[in-house]
Amino acid sequence: MSNNGAEDSWESQADVIGEQESPALNGCGDGRDSGDGGAASASPRVEEPPPVPPAPAPEAISLPILSDSSPTIDSWDAEADDALLTPEENNEADEDDMELQVQATEGEEGAKKIPKKKPPRVEDTRSKKEHVNVVFIGHVDAGKSTIGGQIMSLTGMVDKRTLEKYEREAREKSRESWYLSWALDTNQEERDKGKTVEVGRAYFETEKKHFTILDAPGHKSFVPNMIGGAAQADLAVLVISARKGEFETGFDRGGQTREHAMLAKTAGVKHLVALVNKMDDPTVAWEEKRYNECRDKILPYLKKLGFNPAKDLSFLPVSGQTGQGLLERVSEEICPWYRGPSFIQLIDDLPSLNRKMDGPFIMPVVDKYKDMGTVLMGKVEAGSTRKGSTLFLMPNRVQVTVDQLWSDDIEVTSIGSGENVKVKLKGIEEEDVSPGFVLCDTAEPITTGRIFDAQVVILEHKSIICAGYSAVMHIHCAAEEITVKALICLVDKKTGEKSKTRPRFVKQDQVAIMRVECAGLICLEPFKKFAQMGRFTLRDENKTIAIGKVLKIIE
Repeated sequence: MSNNGAEDSWESQADVIGEQESPALNGCGDGRDSGDGGAASASPRVEEPPPVPPAPAPEAISLPILSDSSPTIDSWDAEADDALLTPEENNEADEDDMELQVQATEGEEGAKKIPKKKPPRVEDTRSKKEHVNVVFIGHVDAGKSTIGGQIMSLTGMVDKRTLEKYEREAREKSRESWYLSWALDTNQEERDKGKTVEVGRAYFETEKKHFTILDAPGHKSFVPNMIGGAAQADLAVLVISARKGEFETGFDRGGQTREHAMLAKTAGVKHLVALVNKMDDPTVAWEEKRYNECRDKILPYLKKLGFNPAKDLSFLPVSGQTGQGLLERVSEEICPWYRGPSFIQLIDDLPSLNRKMDGPFIMPVVDKYKDMGTVLMGKVEAGSTRKGSTLFLMPNRVQVTVDQLWSDDIEVTSIGSGENVKVKLKGIEEEDVSPGFVLCDTAEPITTGRIFDAQVVILEHKSIICAGYSAVMHIHCAAEEITVKALICLVDKKTGEKSKTRPRFVKQDQVAIMRVECAGLICLEPFKKFAQMGRFTLRDENKTIAIGKVLKIIE
């Protein structure tokens, strides 16, 4: 085989590797060389039985690669050199190796073969890493989308070319400091105003875990969207702007910093990381005094919500615009006083979350669209399911069949608890689904109800609440109008004792047990049985009034 062939194989391999590492490339790897690959694809290798792993492979394949089954970046390089040295012998490499080091053999053939080999590989890599859903919350313009975009660019999920394009477009609109956030704020309206509206999604991977970024809107008109985002998260990142003036507006009574932190707690987020962002701002210039001031102001409030600094709360200084403190630690000359881990190191080392892997499948629907069938998006709360299985869509009890599954936009054949997924269904029209429906097991479908008893904590409400009061309830991903049918008793916050007499009304900072009636049927579970489906928030007039948990379902 001529040297030209070797070059070709090297190129097509580089393409394919590029394609696996950054999903943003436009499939240039497979399609390019397949013009004259007809002969190559009819190769006798397919019929070979998969031999025992240490088969007598040619000596040219260097041993370190064989032993290293996880293709790290170094082994990619080594492999690429290998392909250059021995394009001929690579043909005899055993099938097993082919899977381990998706190796491009002879130009076109490699480019044709890899797509065939991909599905089993994807299957395996999906299940090993733990899935963690991270939601970015905080006041408007604290820099949530920018940090998300910066993380994606640092972990190589957005390639340089796309970012340069964003930077160019942003400069044309004289918004050049916003270009990073465009990786997550994709639609035109969000970019023009620089405000996130919908919950943006993206993902990145570290050594140990697979993270899904949910970029929640900070603006107070879009809090309902933010609740839907927080309901899917395991880890919340509260972004606080250290810039003079911005921190204060975000944290004072009307700001979103408090409300978001509280909503995250009620949505069942297990760990909160507070990022003090914009430390590179001229008014801050990485000084410790300002960082401590921001931290000390917000800490008492977060403690009151029930976050514990020893266990599930951490603070760190970062700069989203420059990327300092996100992937690597901040260098010592800039910031001598903070020597802790960087953001990604910190979330990578958090202890594992306990997931309900066994038990019936439950997935609340966050969003839906039509694409040759009905596609639902959401996070699997419990259990697992696979392609071809039959599920119920509650509360209407419609029987559906799973047609296709994607976990973070990669097609898979089965999904498990904690993953952010898209499910394509047969047997239901897209119009018949609305966010808040729940996809669940046919053997043990989720409970539905209209009237239930709940324990409610009134957080802020100017007047009193009595029977007949109505508000909007957000429970998992559903938003439903409710009315208070009756107040059953008050609960003493300190002792937990219940009052003997029925209260006539509840006011701010009281805890009450009340009977609540919904406008329609919703899916819910008692908090004791399944916390994620049993906690809710009540909102009225664009403010969060109360948080609560479902005690028992009456009908």
